[in-house]
Amino acid sequence: MNLLTILIVLAMLFTVAVLISGIGSMVQGGEFDRKHGTQLMFARVITQAITILLLLFAFYLTNN
Repeated sequence: MNLLTILIVLAMLFTVAVLISGIGSMVQGGEFDRKHGTQLMFARVITQAITILLLLFAFYLTNN
């Protein structure tokens, strides 16, 4: 496994962790969700974008 593969797997795991945290926050509700629910979903979008960019970069490198 090379470094890029490890980074992609870590980014995917981090995205899933943020997603689960956000969903858990919404399910539980309360003050924490009001303060951080939107931030967690925004963080999920950012981590998902980073993961997709890393995947595109890996595809680019394998096709050149």
